[in-house]
Order: sequence, then structure tokens, then C-alpha cells
Amino acid sequence: MAFHAEGLVAIVVFYLAILAVGIWAAWKTKNTGSEGDRSEAIIVGGRDIGLLVGGFTMTATWVGGGYINGTAEAVYVPGYGLAWAQAPIGYSLSLVLGGLFFAKPMRSKGYVTMLDPFQQLYGKRMGGLLFIPALMGEMFWAAAIFSALGATISVIIDINVNISVIISALIATMYTLVGGLYSVAYTDVVQLFCIFLGLWISVPFAMSHPAVTDIGLTAVHQVHQAPWLGSINSLDIYTWLDNFLLLTLGGIPWQAYFQRVLSSSSATYAQVLSFLAAFGCLVMALPAVLIGAIGASTAWNETEYGVHDPMSNKEADMILPLVLQYLCPVYISFFGLGAVSAAVMSSADSSILSASSMFARNIYQLSFRQNASDREIVWVMRITVFLFGASATAMALLASSVYGLWYLSSDLVYIIIFPQLLCVLFIKGTNTYGAIAGYLFGLVLRITGGEPYLYLQPLIYYPGCYPDENNIYIQRFPFKTLAMLTSFFTNIIVSYLAKYLFESGTLPPKLDFLDAVVARYSREHMDKATLVKSDNIVLNELAPVNPRHSLTLSSTFTNKEAFNYVDSSPELSNTEDDN
Repeated sequence: MAFHAEGLVAIVVFYLAILAVGIWAAWKTKNTGSEGDRSEAIIVGGRDIGLLVGGFTMTATWVGGGYINGTAEAVYVPGYGLAWAQAPIGYSLSLVLGGLFFAKPMRSKGYVTMLDPFQQLYGKRMGGLLFIPALMGEMFWAAAIFSALGATISVIIDINVNISVIISALIATMYTLVGGLYSVAYTDVVQLFCIFLGLWISVPFAMSHPAVTDIGLTAVHQVHQAPWLGSINSLDIYTWLDNFLLLTLGGIPWQAYFQRVLSSSSATYAQVLSFLAAFGCLVMALPAVLIGAIGASTAWNETEYGVHDPMSNKEADMILPLVLQYLCPVYISFFGLGAVSAAVMSSADSSILSASSMFARNIYQLSFRQNASDREIVWVMRITVFLFGASATAMALLASSVYGLWYLSSDLVYIIIFPQLLCVLFIKGTNTYGAIAGYLFGLVLRITGGEPYLYLQPLIYYPGCYPDENNIYIQRFPFKTLAMLTSFFTNIIVSYLAKYLFESGTLPPKLDFLDAVVARYSREHMDKATLVKSDNIVLNELAPVNPRHSLTLSSTFTNKEAFNYVDSSPELSNTEDDN
């Protein structure tokens, strides 16, 4: 395969344009945020992201390289097909559910990151524990899509994979470091436009190639392979449901999503953004579905690809770039390559910013340096953006099973963080003891279920499991959802049990070593009363979403909900009476 100088030039021009937009956005908003809340402006964009930009950036966060490449692959793979392309419907439903149930309470309470409510209710130690699966999910996701980008570029313009990955990561890290959420949001607008244009331009050219059979015929009839509509065997129904629930419910508790929710100018806007992004995810999946169908409808031995098809050569995961390379004119394939590059960068920058935001605020500031200045937090964020970007790049280049690591970490987000988020937002009375127990139970059940991508043999063999070609047992039983439900109910049961044991006097107060039941207002436990009285969280983070314009300063900048909570708290009232 020859080196394509034109393709390299096109990619360089595209990357420079993205970098220019990111730097422009940073310059345009450099004075956003007062002297004391620049870090918040970087994390949540000053909470003034509008519907247009917000809708684009939330959609682009989900429509990444893994989304379009994975959708095309699922449609193409014989025996699976469109029936197993769960990401478009799963992520769209995830955004709808997030908008209906999670966006409003999170935005209304003025949180800055997804981990804030956990640290508020369960304390900083539990927040640190939940940071681990959240960080793993973001980092391995960024590494996986960087890896996919390098392979895609090498297929189409035949340049060194490592160089393409490093340059892509460097550019995404650079504008994220300079402008934070503003740069990420504005570049997402450009990137989403490039994805839409690049893929839709490629589809008619690929479809009109002489080696491609009518996709309407191959949808239901076997021509070159099994019909691309696919089917679900009765034995695989539970696996399908388990994966679908993982995508739908496990797609909610990600900092990349809540960063957009919390950057909205109001709770209502946050909900609308979620619904717009759900629609955008479906629309952006259509060209990827068509490209997968085209790949399944192609007589590959009639193209320059070779005698065998991509499935026989174990290149099914590369079906999208292969369609662009062998079924489209050269100049059109460059547009498609730009689309894939844009998709990767739009997701990678979000993951890097999300990881650095959680670390700077929830680990560095709230756990170790409560009195850190805003300037210090900004510099911690910049340093961690660089470090996390470099780490994701290194994993993309060095790790042989980065996709397996991402699958496992995304499972942990679903099994551990999602039930904890349900409890912290909707279940009254849960505490740190229940949260830790639920965390451990969920983790143990997931690890003991095995992971084929990491060649991890299960310790618990659920009904219906079977060995694959590597003699690694595959679970048909929906053990991931079982682990999630176990984590959820364990949290509730242990929380109420601990509450009963301490409040009934069965256990002495000195055994409440986590200060979760008896000493609710200790320094370790950051509840609402502490948040309002403490200097380590600025009061404007707890301000109402739509503040009422008033003549008095106190009525404008007071979070009535937080103070009502304090006034109505029996423990605090008793304390005041004693004094």
C-alpha cells in the first residue's frame, strides 16, 4: 500500500483547524469566571453553556471512534448484525434516562463534579474509592479510541501508527489544557460536523461500488455472508439483555456526561441537552450502520483488498476504514478519515478533562488541600490533563489488551458507581458502611465472573457458561446485572442495619469509626451543613439554578434548600439547644 501524501496533508490541515478552534475558544473565554472561581469555569464552563453548543458537545462525547467503529463492526460481523449493534439505542436511552431522572437533581444542587454528592454524603474516603473505577473508565476509554485511531490512519494513508496516535493525543491534550470545557465544547461542534459530513459523503460512493450488492437484498438474504440484520439466539437472550442494560444504565454515571449537565445554565436546560444528545446519537449512528451493511454486502475478492474477506483475516473491527479505503475514491476516503479522527478527538478530550476535573476537585482539593487557592487548583488540573493524556497515549501504544481493560472498567462503572448514584440521590438513609459493603460485593462478583478479553478465567461458573476457542469460559447468565443489583441492595441493607445498631445502642458510638451514623457532623463527613459553613466549597456552587433577582443580597445568593436542611436537622437542633 502506497503512502498518500494528500491524505497526510488533509489530516494535518484538519488537526490544525481543530487546534485553532480550541485555542480561539480558550482565548475567547479566558476572562470567564471571577478571580476566585476560575477552576470552576474550566470544569463546568461558568455554567453558561447554551443549548446549541451543549447539544453538540454532549452528542460528540458519546459519538466517538469506538461508537462509529463498533457500530459498523457489529452490523458487519456474520451471525450478529444489526440486532447486536446495541450502542446507538443503548446510549440514546441512557441519555433519555439521565435527562429524566438524574440531570435535574444533580444540576439543581449546584454540584461541580459527579463525585460531589458521594463525598457530601459518604465522606472523602468513599469519594476516593469511587474515583478509582471512574478514573479507570475514562482513561481506558481514551486509550482504546486512541488505539483505534492509529489503526484507522495506518490503513488509509499508511503512516506509522505510533506517530499518528502521539500527534492526535498531543493536539487533544493541548487545547484541553489551555481552555478546559470551553475548548472541548467548541471543538466538539466542529468535530461533530466533520463526523456527519465525512461519513455521509462516503456512504453513496461505497454503496455504488461494483462489488457491493444491494443492501436491501443482503439484509434478509444470505449472499456473501449471513444477513446483516442479524438475529438473537434463544441461548444468547440473557447475554444480550445484560449488555443492553450495561450500556443503558452504565452509560449514566460518567463524569463526561455530568460535566455537560452541570455546565448547563439551568436544570431544565440540562434535561433538554440530554434529550437532544439522545436524538443526535441515533442520527450519527445511521452512516455507521450503513457502512457495516455495505461491508457485509461486498464481494471482497472483487476488490483490491484480497482473496479473503475481513472476517477471515480477523479485521472485522477495521471494517469502517476498510470500506473507506477499498470502496471509495481516494479523496473521499480522506473525508471519512477526517470523520474518524474527529470522532476520536471529540471523545478523548472529554475523558481526559473529566479525569483531571475529578482528581483536582474531589481528591486534591476536598481530600487533601481544603484551603488550596483557586490558582493552585487550576494548575493541578493543567498538570493532570497532561499526565492523564500522556498515560492514555502510553496505554494505547503499549497495552496489548486495552479494549479488555476498558470493558472491565466500564463494567465497574455500571456495577459499582451506578447503584451508588441511585442510593445517594434517591434512597434516604444510606451511609458510608453500606456504600463500602456494596462497593466490595459488586467488585468481587464482577471479578469472579471472569473477563475473556483479559483471558481472566471465572471463579464462579454461572448456569449456561461455555468455553471459547482459548478455553476461557464465557458467561451466558446476566451476572453483571446481578452484581449491580447485589451492590445496590447491599448498600441499602447494610446502611439501615448499621443505623439501627448504632441508634438502638446495640453498638457503642465509639465503634462508629467512619463517623457515618453517630457523628454525622464530624470534619470527615461533608454533609450539607458542613458544606455551607466550610470555606473549601464556594457558596455559589450551592446557589439556586435560576436565582430570583432581588433587592437584597442575601435572598439572591442563598441556597434555601441547604439552610432548610440544616434548620430541620434534629441532630443540629439538639446541638444548638444544648449550647
